[in-house]
Amino acid sequence: MARRVNKGLGRIREALRRSSILDLLTFEMRGQRCALLASEVLEVQQAVATTALPRAPAIVEGVVNLRGTLVPVLDIRARLGFPPEPLDVSNHLVFARLPRKSGRAQTVAIRVDRALDLVRVAGEQIEDPRPIVGAVQAAGVAKLADGLVVIHDLRTFLSFEDAQQLDQALLVAEH
Repeated sequence: MARRVNKGLGRIREALRRSSILDLLTFEMRGQRCALLASEVLEVQQAVATTALPRAPAIVEGVVNLRGTLVPVLDIRARLGFPPEPLDVSNHLVFARLPRKSGRAQTVAIRVDRALDLVRVAGEQIEDPRPIVGAVQAAGVAKLADGLVVIHDLRTFLSFEDAQQLDQALLVAEH
C-alpha cells in the first residue's frame, strides 16, 4: 500500500531548509488555533461584508475590493469540518498569496473568527499532523508551550477545478 504524501508538510520542510525558524500567523476558527505561513500573508483586516460572485465555486463566500482589486474570500469552514457561520464584527480577513500551478500567485482572503498573533516556531516543534489531527488540509502541527497550532496550506483549500471556475468568474466580474 502506497503511503500518502502530505504536500503541505513538504512545503514546511522546504521552508525549514532555508531557515530553522518559521514565522506563522495564528488565528482562531471555532476555538481551534490554526496558522498560515507568515511569508504568504499580505495583511489582516477587520472583516467586511462580501459581494456575491456569480458562477464562483462553493468555497468562495464572495469578493471584497482591496485597493481596486477584486479579491475572492474563501470560506474554509466547510473544508475544516465546521458549519457555516454568519459574518461577525469580531471576524478578520486574512489576505494571502495563494500559490497556483501556473507559477503565479493569486491574492485571496480567508475569513477567520479572529487573527491572533505572529509566532516564531523552531523546526523541531513541527510535527506531521496525521497522527495528531488527521486533517487533510493540515500541513503540520506546531507544538507550543501553550498548546497545539494546526498549520494549514492554502493550496489544499482550492482544487484545480475550483481554481479554474474561480478564474472564469473573476474574469466575467472584472469586465
